Amino acid sequence: MPIIPSPRDQWYVIHVRAGLEQRVRENMERRIQTEEMGDYIYKVIVPTERVAEVKKGKKSESTRKVFPGYILANMWLLDENNKPVVQTWHFVKETDGFLNFAGTKDHPIPLRPKEVETLLGQIKEREEGAKPKFSFSVGDSVRVADGPFESQTGIIEEVDPDKGLLRVSVNIFGRATPVDLEYWQVEKA
Repeated sequence: MPIIPSPRDQWYVIHVRAGLEQRVRENMERRIQTEEMGDYIYKVIVPTERVAEVKKGKKSESTRKVFPGYILANMWLLDENNKPVVQTWHFVKETDGFLNFAGTKDHPIPLRPKEVETLLGQIKEREEGAKPKFSFSVGDSVRVADGPFESQTGIIEEVDPDKGLLRVSVNIFGRATPVDLEYWQVEKA
């Protein structure tokens, strides 16, 4: 029999109707207040990330769901005997857009503490820094969309995904010259 975390340490992945993640979260948060479920459900998250891209020479950022069709919930769903807490169980099951708990057919299993720590760390990291919408590889041909080399084309020599930098070889005064550019400054040629 698995060890059930204390009520405040229980996290679950909930499968919801795709495209309705935000609506399900808002609905749950509103119902938590009106139905006084704050002692059972502590936090509901739709994991998102910021994505940067260049369109028509302009840098833009948007938000994209990391796990479409899923939300994370920190709630007291299982008691110390591994039995569902009735109030929480019915609350979640009756939520519009709810499909099931991820990874189980009929009995939810809380995420392990290490999984929660890793997942929450990744979510925070993805929300803080915008990552490029497109991925780049060495040898790709790109067009510079911003900066002093705007409109020039070049070939990617190095990719540093952690810093979001590319080393691109562009033709300056008839010579191939490597320049460091951020992902958002280039677009695929």
